[in-house]
Order: sequence, then structure tokens, then C-alpha cells
Amino acid sequence: MQKKDGKYMFGVVKVGDKGQIVIPKDARNIYDIKPGDTLMLLGDQKGLAILKTDIFQTIIDQAMEGLTR
Repeated sequence: MQKKDGKYMFGVVKVGDKGQIVIPKDARNIYDIKPGDTLMLLGDQKGLAILKTDIFQTIIDQAMEGLTR
């Protein structure tokens, strides 16, 4: 794992026959990813991003606080 300015390079992973990848242990530890966690995949023309859905839910909850019915 390489770290520079809060950005990480965890190495290269290989996509298996079923389309699965293994998230490197260092990444799982840093981002507190545990078995059973739900992850969201986002993407554009440049690539993919993976984030934990609980982080996304926190952002949605904060955005919704200011809305009234």
C-alpha cells in the first residue's frame, strides 16, 4: 500500500470468473469494511468508485434534514 496526501494505492486486483474482486486487507482495515457490509458502485467514463452505503446514507440524511413535508 502506498499513501500520498490522503490518497492510497492498494495494488492491483484481478476480476474472477464470477466478476468478483477481493478488496485488499489494508483497504478493508482503513475503510472499516467488514463481511456483510453493503457497498455502492458509482461510475463514469473514467472508472469506478466504491463506497460504503452507510456513508451515503449519512449524506442523504443530512440533506433531508433541511426539507419539510
